[in-house]
Amino acid sequence: MLIYCSAIFCVGSYAAGQTFHEVACPQTPIELKELLRPGSTAIPLLSAHRGGAGRGLPENCLATFENTLLDGFTLLEVDPRRTSDGQFVLHHDPSLTRTTTGSGLLSTTAWQQVQQLQLKDVDGNVTHLGIPTLKDAIQWASGKCVLVLDSKDVSVAERVSLITDLKAEATTMMLIYSLADAQECYRLNPKIMMEYAITTQRQFDQFDTSGIPWSNIVAFVGHSKPTNDELIRAIHARGAACMAGTSRYLDKQLIGADEATLQKLRTEYRSLLEMGIDIIETDTPHEVRRLLNTQL
Repeated sequence: MLIYCSAIFCVGSYAAGQTFHEVACPQTPIELKELLRPGSTAIPLLSAHRGGAGRGLPENCLATFENTLLDGFTLLEVDPRRTSDGQFVLHHDPSLTRTTTGSGLLSTTAWQQVQQLQLKDVDGNVTHLGIPTLKDAIQWASGKCVLVLDSKDVSVAERVSLITDLKAEATTMMLIYSLADAQECYRLNPKIMMEYAITTQRQFDQFDTSGIPWSNIVAFVGHSKPTNDELIRAIHARGAACMAGTSRYLDKQLIGADEATLQKLRTEYRSLLEMGIDIIETDTPHEVRRLLNTQL
């Protein structure tokens, strides 16, 4: 198991038998850009979808984040939403039913009521853990990891304002879904890194003329195995790292897999790295890290 390191950036590169390396949490926005550029000594990296939930570990929960980081430095993708009285919290679904002891819409529930709820883990078991505020999560992440804030019902301007006020540009990124939103984020605070989807040549060309530096983004290239090697090479040539998601296909086969299946999956995950994927976004960060860091 890797031990989390917070003092220096450790040198390393992708190689069979030892994929991931000890990585320091960036202390400045410039260090974050350096960490996430193609060719960085920290790459490859994992991004834990919804924070890396598991048995006894709910989605979008600080205790879950702490557990995910036990194996080493990881990006944590999280989901900001708002309560009826305007408190920003972390919660994926519009409804409270699936992941909490509550019911109804989060957007029609006041923060005081939300604070009384307990979170459920991935199996639906009730835990003693509660829903964190977005502010608490951003402050918690300082010096530990990088949060990637999805949008849900919290606007670009609202997310930018909170990151800016907390001086959290070194450890907080934003997930952006449109070029207009990316331009708004860059205009409001050019220090903030973004995760932005570029899966086609047209999206590449549009971003290339957007006025936003490529160094300000990580390019998300798809939820399935990319088929366009040239697009990945072009993104790298512009100075941006590439992220691909495995939560919708490979991760589903990983839990409880037998040895033969694990060997096949290991080849599939490694093939992403070999084709130039710098960051794998996964629901199962512990299992993926273990799989790629060991010989079967």
